[in-house]
Amino acid sequence: MNSKPELGRFLRTRRAQLRPADVGLPMFDERRRVPGLRRDELAQLAGVSESYYTRLEQGLSLNASREVLDAIARAFRLDETERRHLHDLAGAVRKGGNDRIRRPAPERITETTKRLIDAFGDTPVIVLGRRSDVLGWNRTGHALFAGHLDPRSSEQPDRRPNTARLVFRDAHTRELYADWPKKARDVVGRLRLAVGRHPDDPVLAALIGELTVHSPEFTAMWSEHRVRAWDTANYRMRHPLVGPMDVTQQAMPVPDAQGQRIVAVTAAAGSASQAALTLLAQATAPGGQSPPAGTAPDQQPIAATASAS
Repeated sequence: MNSKPELGRFLRTRRAQLRPADVGLPMFDERRRVPGLRRDELAQLAGVSESYYTRLEQGLSLNASREVLDAIARAFRLDETERRHLHDLAGAVRKGGNDRIRRPAPERITETTKRLIDAFGDTPVIVLGRRSDVLGWNRTGHALFAGHLDPRSSEQPDRRPNTARLVFRDAHTRELYADWPKKARDVVGRLRLAVGRHPDDPVLAALIGELTVHSPEFTAMWSEHRVRAWDTANYRMRHPLVGPMDVTQQAMPVPDAQGQRIVAVTAAAGSASQAALTLLAQATAPGGQSPPAGTAPDQQPIAATASAS
């Protein structure tokens, strides 16, 4: 994936999203020819020349200093995740493309990480790689996110589920999230971070290409150049076995494994959502008995909930 146009597109989309009034610039002429800031206005805010900023946006300047990049980040009012993404993109441009790109070795999780997964007990847990591939999960993690798939698929690199592919191309996963657009934007934003950090990864580039071809929704979100941090997110899930629940998905980096993250799912203590997660753990335990589809203590079936809304 060519880093020069990626840097330029990121800068242009950010510039288009800022209005002069957002940064305290006067609007002497309401008939503007650009939707956001002009290059000269952004350069003025960042304290660089217009010609220098133009070369940077066009990928012609390969030696932007950290100070200049930070000044541009401040002018764009980027948050910390976006600022780091800008540095990643600029760093990739400085390094230049690799004419002999090799297919990377499949990601794997260590025995230590496997033991850590086991230590979570019945708390749903999955381990994601830098391309959002599922590298591992516990019993309840599999049941929550992808109970319709073979639980052993995460152990086989050529069959591993990919959360981005599931979110955009799998009907079960789309139905799983009541707030699907929010989940989808989070997934796209994290892929943006991955591309910034690994611009020469051919597997990642192929995934982006596949999703662009098969999902107009992905294409529209991808063109926004938004980035999302791997941290904590709240979602409304509609599980076919235990019903609707409000959960928190918290991502934690795996020590000594670049780009890998453990995602653990919890719900508020004493809530119906926590009861649903407990019921899911009981139903999927060895010898467990599945409850009527779409139900959990003090909750209506999914079908009833959907019909009422």
